[in-house]
This record gives sequence, C-alpha cells and structure tokens, in this order.
Amino acid sequence: MKLTKNFNSEEFDCRDGSETPPCVLENLKVLAENLQVLRDFFGLPITVNSGYRSPSYNKRVGGAKASQHLIGKAGDITITGKRPVQIKAAIEKLIGEGKMHNGGIGQYPTFVHYDVRDSAARW
Repeated sequence: MKLTKNFNSEEFDCRDGSETPPCVLENLKVLAENLQVLRDFFGLPITVNSGYRSPSYNKRVGGAKASQHLIGKAGDITITGKRPVQIKAAIEKLIGEGKMHNGGIGQYPTFVHYDVRDSAARW
C-alpha cells in the first residue's frame, strides 16, 4: 500500500515475514509522512532497515520491551552517501522548523532511529 509519494507499507514490514497488523498501519503512515519530509530535504532515497517489528522478532533482535517499532511508530534508516550524524542533524533542523514531528532520535554507528512517539527523546 502506498503511504506517501515515495514510501509504501512493504518497506516497513517486519523482517521475519509476519503480517503487519491493520491497527499499526495508521502509525506507519504518520511515520512515512515524516520520513518523506526528510527524503525531500536530501533529495535522496531512504532505506528503512527496520520498521514494524512483531513481538517475537523484536525480542529476537534485542529490541526494547516497549519499542516504538512494536506499534509501527519507528524506523531505523540509512541514506546512501550520508553519515548518521548528518541524518540526525537534518532531522533536528527539520523538527526545529516545524516540518517533522519531535519524537525519538537515536544515532548509531551505521543508522539513525527515528520515531513519532508523543514526546521528545534523544540517545
């Protein structure tokens, strides 16, 4: 299913092949809309390494018990040619301009976690 002009729901599917629950799709749409802003900013495709996670898959990969991935509000992303520090800085800039939701941002050595939780969180 098409979520935005550049994202479809399959990009956010759990990597274990389990079906994404219908109740998660609305959260994925909000997440995709925010990531679309980031994609438009860079003019480059975004790779979603991890989107929705089933409870069993989240446990298997060592995800947090209350992970935003479990409810379709989080994406671990990369952008070819951009370092995680650059991606995080762009998200912070876009949040500051009121263009992206001020949720969670985690910078890791090879990717950035971004989520649309109800409050700001940084790590």
